[in-house]
Amino acid sequence: MELLEGTKLTLPIFERDNLLEMSNPISCSYSKVDAGSSLPIRHTNNKLCNGLAVDAKNEQAAISTSAGSATSDLKGPTNPMVTALLTDMYQITMAYAYWRAGKHIDQAVFDLFHRKNPFGGEYTIFAGLEECIKFAANFRFKDYEIDYLRSIMPPSCEGFFNYLKGIDCSNVKIHAIAEGSIVFPRVPMMRVEGPLLIAQLLETIFLTLVNYASLVATNAARHRQVAGKSKLLLEFGLRRAQGPDGGISASKYCYLGGFDATSNLDAGRRFGIPVRGTHSHAFVSSFMSSDEISERSLVYANKIDKCDDFVSLIEHWLSKIQVAEFFHGKFSETNQSELAAFTSYALAFPTEFLALVDTYDVMRSGIPNFCAVALALQQLGYKPKGIRLDSGDLAYFSIEARKIFAAIEKEFAMPGFGKLSITASNDINEDTLDAINKQGHEIDAFGIGTHLVTCYKQPALGCVYKLVEVRGQPRIKLSEDFSKVTIPGKKQCFRLYGNEGYPLVDLMIGENEPLPKVQERILCRHPFQESKRAYVVPQRVEALYKCYWAGKSGFKQEPLPSLDASRRHCQQQLATMRPDHMRSLYPTPYKVSVSAKLYDYIHFLWLSEAPVGELH
Repeated sequence: MELLEGTKLTLPIFERDNLLEMSNPISCSYSKVDAGSSLPIRHTNNKLCNGLAVDAKNEQAAISTSAGSATSDLKGPTNPMVTALLTDMYQITMAYAYWRAGKHIDQAVFDLFHRKNPFGGEYTIFAGLEECIKFAANFRFKDYEIDYLRSIMPPSCEGFFNYLKGIDCSNVKIHAIAEGSIVFPRVPMMRVEGPLLIAQLLETIFLTLVNYASLVATNAARHRQVAGKSKLLLEFGLRRAQGPDGGISASKYCYLGGFDATSNLDAGRRFGIPVRGTHSHAFVSSFMSSDEISERSLVYANKIDKCDDFVSLIEHWLSKIQVAEFFHGKFSETNQSELAAFTSYALAFPTEFLALVDTYDVMRSGIPNFCAVALALQQLGYKPKGIRLDSGDLAYFSIEARKIFAAIEKEFAMPGFGKLSITASNDINEDTLDAINKQGHEIDAFGIGTHLVTCYKQPALGCVYKLVEVRGQPRIKLSEDFSKVTIPGKKQCFRLYGNEGYPLVDLMIGENEPLPKVQERILCRHPFQESKRAYVVPQRVEALYKCYWAGKSGFKQEPLPSLDASRRHCQQQLATMRPDHMRSLYPTPYKVSVSAKLYDYIHFLWLSEAPVGELH
């Protein structure tokens, strides 16, 4: 497209964002396009391609002849409350207005994307796609839902209710970036195509399913980045989550984002997430003395021999610790009710003994009592697990505990005792992990709850769902808040990689533009700022979209990956990014751009839609 000479227009200056950088305002020449132009301004039977008008029938060339019909055996969303009626009132009023105006079957395209990365970072993890596809596969209004709508809508809507009873997503297509992928602002995570009324009705529920899922998955990934790959991360947030659905969703998407296990049993059952948990302070304080332990015997790990008085064996080991020269009598008086609790728990779970050691005093009671029980277990052939710290100076206590474990291994010739696991909890967040790392510690695992699942630093992501095309015509949303201006049209998105193997830029192009190629020089432009541009010669080109819901279109439909597969994909994605994009403090913005032809069309459409002011 060629813009003719004419009046100058100063375009808006965006504040710091993830797009190609620029610090000054720019001017763009524009004028009316002559009658011979092929730009699709209002031709309803044409589609945008390279800024040219192309017959919409060409879309059929993309249909895979080997594709089957829409998947019909997908179960519904995890939460049974996710129904067609879980939506905003204005979706129904718009649907009625579309239907009444005869626009309900107009083919439309919506983009679901976010405008800003969360937590002050420069990346987001996309999550929630599987739940969206399950919802689309089962989308329909039940009779009781229609009855409710009838009770709140005007009587003149009766014919509309009959129409609603028959709609589903069989004429909808959903293209998306793979779940678990790193995504960036303005690049659509999902592209929804279908009849205007139906595609519009998907907005609220898709945003509900993606917003929190992506936010908490990103939070989990950030915690993993700070903790490091070698540490075990345990999600302990169920009791602090925003309700049952928040707890279930948090467990699922924290696992996707890089956590190793959850305390949430229902999430473990539903999603196959490993579960972890031992005992609380209540268990420890519920015991008064060892006299409460009625069954005192324990079979050896070899399942043949038997220790008739495991309690006495523990007391024997505690006395040996107390008189050991290395400890200088530091453990002369430990809390006996705590020792009884540890003993009872070891009798119940001799192969999984991990004790919470801060109910009374970590150094003078909790750790020596644990060591006595652990030594007794090891004598019987069992391998104790370790301790959990839930208060105090976690780094210091972990270091001191490790010294004691190492000394006991040496003093009593107990191989492996020095390597016992140390778990820490107690309102841990990203900043706490960073501080503990800088301080130095011996912690092997972190149990994290409140700050993780509530996303305490930022409670919402702010994804949006915007109409970008209807009846083949690209549409744009303008705003005085320039960050809310949308990128029009049905787009393809690619990730371009550089010589070092890292992604350089995400590129959006018009639907039918030539695809970017390896070793081919490409001009990448900021969507709105003329001087922010760069040439890229990619060493690898990754197409970001796949069709995850084809309806009855005949398109090849990608199978939904398992949660474990999405989790692995997330870890692979994080590993491919340049470290300066991923750091917590002052990360480098990742670049998002459009092709030169899409840039030209954005500005043509902007000028076509924006009213011209008058000065008096």
